[in-house]
Amino acid sequence: MPETNPRGLTGLAFGGDYNPEQWPQEIWQEDVRLMREAGVTMVSVGIFSWALLEPSPGVYDFGWLDRVFDLLHEHGIRVDLGTPTVCPPVWFYRAHPEALPVTPDGVRLEFGSRAAVCHSNADYRTAAAAITTKLAERYGDHPALAMWHVHNEYGVPVSACYCDSCAAHFRRWLEATYETVDAVNEAWGTAFWGQRYNDFEQINPPRTTPTAVNPAQALDHKRFADATMRENFVMERDILHRLAPGVPVTTNFMTALSQCDSVDYWAWGREVDIVTNDHYLITDGRRTHVNLAMAADLTRSVARGAPWLLLEHSTSGVNWQPRNPAKAPGQMARNSLAHVARGSEGAMFFQWRQSRRGAEKFHSAMLPHGGTDTRVWREVVELGAAVDSLSTVRGTRTQADVAMLWDWHSWWAQNLDWRPSEDHDPRERADAFYEALYDRHLTVDFAHPEADLSRYPLVVVPALYLMTEAAGRNLREYVETGGTLVVSYFSGIVDEHDTVHEGACPGPLRDVLGLTVEEFSPLLRDQLVRITGPDGSELSGDVWTEFVVPRGAETVWTYADGLTAGHPAVTRHRLGEGTAWYVSTRLGADGLDALLGRSIEDARVAPRADLPRDVEVVRRSGESGSYLFAVNHTASDAKVPLEAPGTELLTGERAAGRLEVPAGAVRVVRLDG
Repeated sequence: MPETNPRGLTGLAFGGDYNPEQWPQEIWQEDVRLMREAGVTMVSVGIFSWALLEPSPGVYDFGWLDRVFDLLHEHGIRVDLGTPTVCPPVWFYRAHPEALPVTPDGVRLEFGSRAAVCHSNADYRTAAAAITTKLAERYGDHPALAMWHVHNEYGVPVSACYCDSCAAHFRRWLEATYETVDAVNEAWGTAFWGQRYNDFEQINPPRTTPTAVNPAQALDHKRFADATMRENFVMERDILHRLAPGVPVTTNFMTALSQCDSVDYWAWGREVDIVTNDHYLITDGRRTHVNLAMAADLTRSVARGAPWLLLEHSTSGVNWQPRNPAKAPGQMARNSLAHVARGSEGAMFFQWRQSRRGAEKFHSAMLPHGGTDTRVWREVVELGAAVDSLSTVRGTRTQADVAMLWDWHSWWAQNLDWRPSEDHDPRERADAFYEALYDRHLTVDFAHPEADLSRYPLVVVPALYLMTEAAGRNLREYVETGGTLVVSYFSGIVDEHDTVHEGACPGPLRDVLGLTVEEFSPLLRDQLVRITGPDGSELSGDVWTEFVVPRGAETVWTYADGLTAGHPAVTRHRLGEGTAWYVSTRLGADGLDALLGRSIEDARVAPRADLPRDVEVVRRSGESGSYLFAVNHTASDAKVPLEAPGTELLTGERAAGRLEVPAGAVRVVRLDG
């Protein structure tokens, strides 16, 4: 059974991607000396090194990597060793040009970037298996090896290919999934527009067509592309498990909804030994720390609540956004420790030494172009000491208050062509509901719609267009047994094949919500509707309205104008021991806060009093104790109430009553008892 922690690490991981091949060997000694000064405990090596490790077909050169391994081991630094299969060498592509991916328009992409891979290509799979085998045979028992890092960021920037090899593979996948072509016709509704198939050989991927492609076909192709990438990961993982037993295997996810939309991380989380994640702030004017918290909560949830590892983030600015601001003083540490608060077993970066060449030379690093006489370096050294002081946190679990449902398949289906309004964005609703819960200082677990929800007093459904009958039964049981459910509009509409559920919308949610939806009535751009409550309260909505017919539910807020004037906008339904809320328009921040305030009362979730906005309080607990993380994202000092006295681990000071958290700072208290 593989380990679920990096082998040989006794504390939290701290370090980053190390690319010594970019530098003369005389710099390597300086690197390891500075790594020790910074408190680095682990580095990721070899991720993009296939061309150096196998400079020509079947000819291997491990000498330089041997020296790197030995040097790191000599200085007590563990190695996360990458299989370099994200970037095959140019000689491979010149011999096998068909391994380059093809777009839906039939354009074959070229060598010269990264991740240009057709995951169905047999020659690629053979070559990937060969280099993985060689690495496992050579380094599987090296004392510095902590874990394996397969490929890199699957799904970014290419997930799907539309070439003839993929077409043949897609047909095999369909036959394994459906068994008969008649079952495919039924699932895809091919009677519409005369698309019926008589044989699997007639089916192609959803390449560019004159107008919208069959949505069920497009949805299945997304599933196929994700499953094909996962097949390749499992192939490499199994080689590593066989040749290096006991060494955990991972690949770096990108769970933030702002960063990757082509991977079903619920499925991937079951295949890795350790869930790891890369997270980068999207500096688009939003409160970036909220996106960070959401990504960390989602990653922890993919890990089924177990500790996970932040394998990449940035020390300061990145290079791939239209505008790339630097992080403010103290922000790097605050971002890093916020990840730790939400379950990460350390803080790793891309990368150790900032590159002088290539596409990412302006991406920040632990050791900047300016060297050690820089603010970033000084903050890196300080952060290394802080991470070391939190070693006893390792193995504890973050405690969540409420749950939010999320399903990548539903997201894929919702974003296909020809939906009632292009302004409805599932990610935007997930962000908005999460931010509303964050502002109430509630820690969120994410859950699959068919998962056990019994431990959560409140479950929020921000956008679940695709819902299986099993998920509907699960939510009904949850409410009947005492749970409080909040559902947003355009949820429960179609099944797993993008087929509208029989009967009135919202399909499997009709009974639990106590209503039906007669008709969707999306709004025009910038159009608003007023919503009034029985107490005279007034809210507003945009993007979407519906003609809702209560069938047991009570009306809480009513449309005051627009086409749906006089119809329910927000309803509440008692079912069994629980309550289900439904909101049929897009509420802004004030409206969501009002809605969640009422539903939180139903759920009997204890309010978090005396906490300023943008001051996070998160708890981790386990055999080593209970820890309170307080993260102050504001420019003012804050005071956080403590439920028990304890020791603040970053300063060593005792804390009791109200914890002082300076502006922009983090405090971590190990509570007594």
